[in-house]
Amino acid sequence: MIAKRMLGVDVGTRRVGVAASDPLGTMAMPVETIEVKGVSGAAQRLVELVVQYEAGVVVVGWPLDMRGREGVAVDRVRKFMGAFEKAMVREGREVEVVRWDERLTTTAAERSLIKADVSRQRRKEAIDQVAACHILQGYMDRLRIEAERG
Repeated sequence: MIAKRMLGVDVGTRRVGVAASDPLGTMAMPVETIEVKGVSGAAQRLVELVVQYEAGVVVVGWPLDMRGREGVAVDRVRKFMGAFEKAMVREGREVEVVRWDERLTTTAAERSLIKADVSRQRRKEAIDQVAACHILQGYMDRLRIEAERG
């Protein structure tokens, strides 16, 4: 079992999707889409969510290319997470940050929203949160499998 909740984060150019685990760490649920008007403001909002959800772990999607290499998108995530870590220090808080391979999470999120017959406008609003759910759920599933193997 997990002592604290986890947050999943999908960092995009204009939006950051956030998901949270249930208290037992078995299911990811969408939380919020943070509009990135400024990196430091968006990072501060993520800090507020860490505090609100009493999160002990933040799982951030790491945008590798299809060959597993870091590309230009990684720089954007690094910049955002750097601002997040500075904001956490200012608040006197600590959280474990885990990088999670996010290849195809946006595609999977889009497919699940289309399958659920969500309108194009609503998909645009929800895609980042759903991608964050996929990131977090993948991480939690791996933890569960590792725990079962002992």
